[in-house]
Amino acid sequence: MSKSKGLMAAIAEAQQKAPAARRAIFALMLADPERVLDESFEVLAARSGASVPTIMRACRDLGFAGLREFKLALAQEMAHQEALGGSPLHRRVQLQDTTEQVAHKITRGAAGTIAGLSSQLDAQALDAAAHAIAHATRIDALAAGATSNFMAADLHARLFRLGLVSNAWSDFHSQLLAAATQGPGGVVVAISHVGGMPLLLEAVAVARAQGATVIALTQPGTKLAANADIVLGLKVPEDAVMHVGTEAYLAHLTAIEVLTVLIAKVIGEPAVYRLQSVREVLQRHGIDTHDHPLLNWQVPHE
Repeated sequence: MSKSKGLMAAIAEAQQKAPAARRAIFALMLADPERVLDESFEVLAARSGASVPTIMRACRDLGFAGLREFKLALAQEMAHQEALGGSPLHRRVQLQDTTEQVAHKITRGAAGTIAGLSSQLDAQALDAAAHAIAHATRIDALAAGATSNFMAADLHARLFRLGLVSNAWSDFHSQLLAAATQGPGGVVVAISHVGGMPLLLEAVAVARAQGATVIALTQPGTKLAANADIVLGLKVPEDAVMHVGTEAYLAHLTAIEVLTVLIAKVIGEPAVYRLQSVREVLQRHGIDTHDHPLLNWQVPHE
């Protein structure tokens, strides 16, 4: 596809030249690109009366190597169009929208972002990250910014429950100390959607110098991605207000969930036993349960 030509224009042009089966696919893409982005290619194949290999050939007609590359380009074009037509409040929302429209647009955008993750997450990178973390002597989760720091803390809590030696560091001084005391066999997970914070990059450089494996959860093509051993790259449409909007936040949390489950699979039965034990202890002591009686703090009257 020509860089000077928009994706929707390229689809319309390809539709004119394609065989009948692929013309039906291109017609669906043009009629409702957001639905195409949200649904699986099996569903798209069923709707168009074609097969998945025909869907793949249609993507190649547009100049993409595969399904993941096409969906990413489609998401980027839709985000660009929404940014042009949206408001400073949200890339999908108009100032005159009703409450119902605002709720629908934001939730559909979030759902579409999550639905598109499976086409972005690289299975080999996920497997490499899961094995590195499962066998690590120590895992340090580093982040920059309030939202990413929350996700680092969430990752630490998940790994700790699996019985792994993990930490989450939010301030730069602690991050440097953690990086300086890393070594071969250790893992640093660096989380930053923007991926260009100088202090985080410096801590990552120190950790790599000590021989630690660096896993980055960030956008592809960032400085952080360039300085990591394993990249879990997620491209999310830019938010109208913040660098790390709700959709990026949800995408990263979902990626952390996928990664945690894969780590537990690598550990195997000990991880399952530990998670069950933690749940039982919490329930026994009145945490994470619905029927534990409330304490009575009322002072009895004489």
